[in-house]
Amino acid sequence: MQVRSDQRTGLAYGFAAYGMWGLLPLYWHLLDAASPSEILAHRMAWSLPVAVIILTVLRRWAWIRPLLRRPGRLGLILVCACVISVNWFLYIWAVNSGHVLEASLGYFINPLVSIAFGVLVLRERLRPLQWAAVGVGTAAVVVMTVAYGKVPWIALGLAFSFATYGLVKKGIKLDGIEGFSAETALQLLPALGILFFLGSRGESSFTSGGAGQALLLAACGIATAVPLICFGAAAVRLPLTTIGMLQYLAPTFQFVLGLTVFHEEMPAERWAGFALVWLALSVLTFDALRTAQRGRSALSAAGARAGEAAAEAAQAAAQAAAAQGAVEAAVLETPQQAPEAPTGPAKP
Repeated sequence: MQVRSDQRTGLAYGFAAYGMWGLLPLYWHLLDAASPSEILAHRMAWSLPVAVIILTVLRRWAWIRPLLRRPGRLGLILVCACVISVNWFLYIWAVNSGHVLEASLGYFINPLVSIAFGVLVLRERLRPLQWAAVGVGTAAVVVMTVAYGKVPWIALGLAFSFATYGLVKKGIKLDGIEGFSAETALQLLPALGILFFLGSRGESSFTSGGAGQALLLAACGIATAVPLICFGAAAVRLPLTTIGMLQYLAPTFQFVLGLTVFHEEMPAERWAGFALVWLALSVLTFDALRTAQRGRSALSAAGARAGEAAAEAAQAAAQAAAAQGAVEAAVLETPQQAPEAPTGPAKP
């Protein structure tokens, strides 16, 4: 019963995390009076105070000293901070420049790029259906490139930057809030530099846009941290296959927003490209579910065999104990013979 409750709670957290990520275009659109660089700088600067508050509440500070003694890991965190900053900037710029649909395409493509990185960098071996999904995804990019006469660089930039972020994160081995805190700590000084530069040129909407604009910019840290916390809570309660399927919610919401709220054009060639990507993701999801089902079946069969072997061993031990007991009982029940009386004359 507890397991089902944890799964329901995990699903609630997962829907909340990916739902908020999917609705972020609405939030960035509210800030379109600010430049993408200013929004990015405020997002980086205000994320650190939120992270510090969370660490204080959870009392999770012990990881800092060991990290400072590992310059290699610090270097990887710096790479993560740079890559995710590029991803954030490109996403904010895409939303406020009328490219929400192409941004959603980038996050649809992201799982396929991650698989390609696994093959090229980590030397992982793909199953046949995974190869098919990567091939269909590549065909989708080719279709859009030919139809538009240019490479969909926004989608590819978002997909490759986020996949690179995930790849580098694998080598850091920090939990979600610790990694987020370390990255935002490294982002703080560049963010303050950008804000100071914009303020000196009179281009800061934080000071000139009124209290509402200032509050919205300050809340960028909350908008960044809260979905991450929900995702961390979901990740510890749900199987990876479920998390993998939930990740499509965010780009789906973005896609719907692009069509219904931002009224972006969707010509036939774009529909064709998206259809191919969705086909690739369907193949990928089917393969993941089938592999997980086979894994559970194999584990269940192995458990059953182990149970049968244990039962047989227990039965054999019981039979041996019974046989031993029978032998001991037979020995105890055998009458003892009295010693024979002497037949010869008694000796003096």
